[in-house]
Amino acid sequence: MNVADAMTPREDVVTVELPGTRSDVLEYLQEQSFSSVPVIKPTDDGLEYRGLVSRDALIEQPDEDQLVMLMDDVPTTTAETSLEDVARTMVEKGARRVPVVDGEFEGIVTVTDVIHAIAAGDQETDGVLDDYASENVNTTYEGAPLPVAERELYYANVPYTIALSDDGRMSGVLTEVDIIDVARIVEGEESTGDNFPDQDSEWSWEGIKAVGSRYLPTRDIELPTGPVSDFMTDDVVTVSAQTSVQEAAQRMISNDIEQIPMLTGEQLVGIVRDIDLLEALYE
Repeated sequence: MNVADAMTPREDVVTVELPGTRSDVLEYLQEQSFSSVPVIKPTDDGLEYRGLVSRDALIEQPDEDQLVMLMDDVPTTTAETSLEDVARTMVEKGARRVPVVDGEFEGIVTVTDVIHAIAAGDQETDGVLDDYASENVNTTYEGAPLPVAERELYYANVPYTIALSDDGRMSGVLTEVDIIDVARIVEGEESTGDNFPDQDSEWSWEGIKAVGSRYLPTRDIELPTGPVSDFMTDDVVTVSAQTSVQEAAQRMISNDIEQIPMLTGEQLVGIVRDIDLLEALYE
């Protein structure tokens, strides 16, 4: 298969246009659970692709309102590129959404699109999950306040955490999507402080003397302070080490999830993310 066989064409892609603001993107991310949204600029020659705005960028830069300052630079591809090649790019660059660009913006191909192809059998894969699972599992306590869990995701640089109960057993999964669903932007202000020279200083500029302490508008992301257990998914889909790659892809698509804990009996032994399955296409 080529990218053209799996991608979402331009007319079906949710995009935002320059100039624009963060509120244009936040609405889409909250309502449709996207991880990022392409930014385009209409020109006389068509729709020019300019970048992607991700969930992470919105959370990490709450004071920035302009899309042009929030855009990430990600790799692009063409419709004729093989699915194996774009899967390799996604894994090596950590890119979940790769814009399809050939002169102008033509669409987008995502990790989920490739997982669809694997699940449907359009792309043959061999092997079982034991070959692709990671033993490094990001975890948190189910009683941890949500803002703490969000910081744990940020520092671990992964989009999920496995919640553990009082006895250390898996009790649920919390993802970036769960967090952004309940995030809200709070407006405020902070003092600049008395950072200017004394009014009587001979080095003070006349234009500064009368300024003194002022307040600047601020914007921050506010999260509920309730425990992780209030926001996590507790009906967790799981796999075993001998589950096939195709079956795991089918479970991800049918349950609309991006990662699946791997169990031996009732013991958590690893995690399989959708992007891990892409390695089965080119190894």
